[in-house]
Amino acid sequence: MRRYIVLFILYFIIYLLLSGGTYFTDIFFAAVVAAIASALTAKLLVRNEEKLELRRLYYLLKYFFRYMLVDEIRAHIDVARRVLTGEIRPGIVAVPYYVGSNYAKTLIANSITNTPGTVVVGIDDREKLMYVHWIDVKALDPSTCRMYISRVFEEYAIKIFE
Repeated sequence: MRRYIVLFILYFIIYLLLSGGTYFTDIFFAAVVAAIASALTAKLLVRNEEKLELRRLYYLLKYFFRYMLVDEIRAHIDVARRVLTGEIRPGIVAVPYYVGSNYAKTLIANSITNTPGTVVVGIDDREKLMYVHWIDVKALDPSTCRMYISRVFEEYAIKIFE
């Protein structure tokens, strides 16, 4: 039951944020859509209800705000500077990851790809490597690349999903 409630709240908030409405009809339709969506997806998205803890939600929110207010802004400024100065050293590097769940791996890969200047172009699950196209290759050593590209994302992914 916890999975339905958590997803209902999440979908409800997302609906209201995306619609921007605060009228009774907006709240009513948000509740209807959230109820239907949580009923359809709860068993698919939440396999282990024990992992639905407030601590994980706290880290998810902390990650979201850090990513949007620090990592994204810093990366946009860096890419804009590189475009204006022409200082780029593009290349594809191997970046190791140490998470086990697909959710954590997806969070890391999406965070890398959504950050300007980096794109995950491939994942090797056997070797636990992500291949990343990087606009400014600072190192070729996989562990050093991880420190520059994905270390922070992975730390949060572990706290949220593992």
